[in-house]
Formats: sequence, structure tokens, C-alpha cells
Amino acid sequence: MSIITVMKRQFSQYTTFKYAILLMIFGLSLTSCEDFLDQKPTDGLVLDEYWKNKEEVLSTLGGAYQLFSELDYRLFIQGEIRGDMLKPNGTVTGVSERAVMSANIETNQWFARWDNFYETINICNHVIELTPDVQDPTFTDYLKQQYVSEATFLRSLCYFYLVRVWKDVPFVTEPTKTDVGEFFPGVTSGDAILDSIKADLIEIRNRMPDYPTIEQTKSRATAGAVNALLADISLWNFEYNDCITYVEAVENSGLYFLLPATEWFHNFNPGFSLENIFEIYFEQSKGQGNNFANRTYSTTPAGIYYFGSDYAQEILSVETTEAGELIRGNGSLSTNHQIWKYAGAIPDKNSLRPGNQSASANFIIYRLADLYLMKAEAYSQNESPDFVKALEYLNAIRERANMPLYAQFTSAREFEDAILLERAKELAFEGKRWFDLLRMGRRNNYARKADLIEILIQNVPSTQKLVLKSRLSDPNGWYMPIHINEIERNKNLTQNPYYDEN
Repeated sequence: MSIITVMKRQFSQYTTFKYAILLMIFGLSLTSCEDFLDQKPTDGLVLDEYWKNKEEVLSTLGGAYQLFSELDYRLFIQGEIRGDMLKPNGTVTGVSERAVMSANIETNQWFARWDNFYETINICNHVIELTPDVQDPTFTDYLKQQYVSEATFLRSLCYFYLVRVWKDVPFVTEPTKTDVGEFFPGVTSGDAILDSIKADLIEIRNRMPDYPTIEQTKSRATAGAVNALLADISLWNFEYNDCITYVEAVENSGLYFLLPATEWFHNFNPGFSLENIFEIYFEQSKGQGNNFANRTYSTTPAGIYYFGSDYAQEILSVETTEAGELIRGNGSLSTNHQIWKYAGAIPDKNSLRPGNQSASANFIIYRLADLYLMKAEAYSQNESPDFVKALEYLNAIRERANMPLYAQFTSAREFEDAILLERAKELAFEGKRWFDLLRMGRRNNYARKADLIEILIQNVPSTQKLVLKSRLSDPNGWYMPIHINEIERNKNLTQNPYYDEN
């Protein structure tokens, strides 16, 4: 669906229809995480004259969180299947998924669609722009600021995904309130978008609220989540000192801790751990199950979409001399090499979540181990590297996993390789791998482009290696094309030159 169609559809119906159904279903006192995140917007958005009180704003904000949660499988796809940690299950794996995995990507590719991201962004834009003018004597400026800050975080997170997946995309920061006239945004450079959202996040980072429950603290925007996103953006931009600053802000909050090895799997079951910073909440019993469970694990493996790749099996094997992988290996892959993190009850490759909870696994966006490894990378790749500090943070993750500690490395490249390996083990199948590899390939003016290509072709049959190597030789091909429907609808869009046939 076109971004234009999405935005027009969301408002053209609302000269006669209101958002009352949503409010009737979910009520006006939304205090629990379950109530707040159960909200599901109808086929449109509110008009500014309809918002009369804070409860209606909160309902709309809840709708933005709900729409973002429905992106879970997309986030998994975009962060994993172009990397080296998964392999398809023959023709059982979807056609679109197999095409992405083999870099055989066309402009009509399903995963080149971005409309779901922009639906979420448009709701956030509404909250950001209209909330300050809501006339409700009980709606304090502090609470208005909280809701606007939450929407700003969600919008920024969506744009960070869009830039990493498509590079240059339309940058829309105002809601569309009418379908009078056409709305045809062109693309904005990814660098400019990241500069803008980073400025937005810096503005709100010290304005984030506290929440009454652990579930809300982990699944709604917090100062920790904002700083984690800022650290991630900074690392992507190779702004290493900034990355270190934002990770330290998370550390200094005193709210997050690495779980001990014996509790590592609590990050995934039941979730909401002291290590987790921001995660998408799912509760199958309330009709809010995730969208990836049945694709990543099944008691009948012939029906699932993915297995761990040979590389994933190798680095997560408990048969190696590094016996500490008993923790992450048993917690990441099952005996038959299916993904275990989202299916298991404990890290034993055998004990499954109960059937009524099989799709209740949360999808973690940020946890402290991720940030420690970001900080290790920033220290090691900085213009004036601090290898001592880099090793300290890298070994903190090794030690937690009961793995032998590394001795000091002597070069940035050695650190880069070690950190990539550690991220692959620690964050396996958490939607990180492709972006980690892409960051390596982009660093220092594509100095390691050849290394990236060699990593990516290792999982394909020998008859396909040369073709895939050729496809990946142009860095523009590392990004997705703009979907053909968008190009045909909006002549102001500029197609990624790798896919431009004109």
C-alpha cells in the first residue's frame, strides 16, 4: 500500500467517523501495561477537533505502540535474514523471504513495503502536533510532555529502521489532516534524517517519565530507551564519543543490570528482566501474540521457515572447548537447530513454553548486553582508541556467559572481529546481525567491503556465490528498493540507483 494511500485513508473517513469505538473498547482509565498495549486503532486517525481530553490522547498513543508491535516480524526479517545466522527451510520458507536471503530482490518485493512504518509514524505525528492544544483542565503540561516524548521516541525508532533498511526515505514530521490535494513527499537523505531524530531525542532524553509497573517500564519509552536509541544511532554514524556518552547515561541510571549466567534466559522468558531496556510486549492469552513464533520454531520442524545457519551452529555449539556456550548455545538454538529464544521455557533445548504462551515471547529492541558491546566497539574504533576500556566491556559479556576472557588485542580490526563474534553469540536472532555487518562494511569508507561480502556468501551454494558476490559489490544493493507501488504513485520519489531500471 502506498504511503500516500495510507495517509489519505487515515483521514478521509474521519469527517463522519470518530475514534469512539476504540475508547469504548479500552475504556478511559488505562493504568496497566496490558490495557495500554492492547489498544488497536481502527482504519483511521482522530481529527484535531475531536480530541477533548487526555484519555483520548492516551488511546491514540496506545494505538501507535500497538501498530509498532505489529512490525515485530518485519523487524526480525530486516535485521536477520540478509545476514549469516539463518538458512531457509527449502521451499517451505516464504518466496519473499527466500528472495531477500539470496539478495534476489525486486522492486515488487513484499519486504520492500514500508507502509506499516509510516502508519505508526503518522499516529505519532498526530500525538506530537495536537497534544499541546488539547483543552482538558486535568491534562497537565507535564503529562502532555510525557505523551509527546513517547511519540517522539517511537517515531524516531521507526525512522532509524527505515534509514538502515532503505537509506533515503520520505521524512514526514507533520500529520496529514485532510485529503484535499495530493501529498507526494520526496526522499530525504538518511544522514539528514538521523541528524534530525537525534536532535529530537536529545531534547526529550531528560524529560522521560517513570511508570508504575515493570511491564510499562520495559515496554513504553523511558530515559533508558531514549539513550539506548541515541547510542545506537551514534554508533551507526560512527560518532563514537557520543555513543559512549549515551551508554554511560544508561549505566549511571542504576536501573539496568546484566543478569547472572544462570538467569540469562530470563531476558526472553518471562521477559521484563532487569537487563532489558525496551521490548515489544506480547500476551497471547489477550489475543496479542507475536508474529514470528510459528515461523521460528515448531514441534514439526518441516513447517518452520528458518534454521540456524552452519555458522550459527558452529559459534553456538556446546561441543567446543569453550564450554560456556552451554548457556547461550542451549538458549539460542534447539537440538534440531531451530530458534529457541522465543519458544523455550528454559535454556535446555527441550522445555517449551506452554501452548497457550507459545506466541507470548517479547521481542527485545534493547538490553544492557547490547549496549556494553556497543560501548566496546566505540572505544575500540575511536580515532583515539581506548583498548583497555574496550576489552573491559567486551569481557564483561564474556564473563557473564562463563566464557574465557580475551587477552588484550592490539588493533581496531582485531577488536572489531571479536566484538562482531560476541554480538553474534549474545544477540543471536534478536534482529541485530544484518545491521552489525552493514556497520562493519560501511566503516572507514567501505574499507572492509570485501570482508562483508565474503561473510554473506558463505551460506549460499557454490553455484550461487559468484552471482551473490556481484550483487553485493555495489553498496547501494545493501539497502532495499523503494516498492514499485510507491514509485508509480509518487513521481517525486527517487529510486535507489541499484534498482533503477530507467
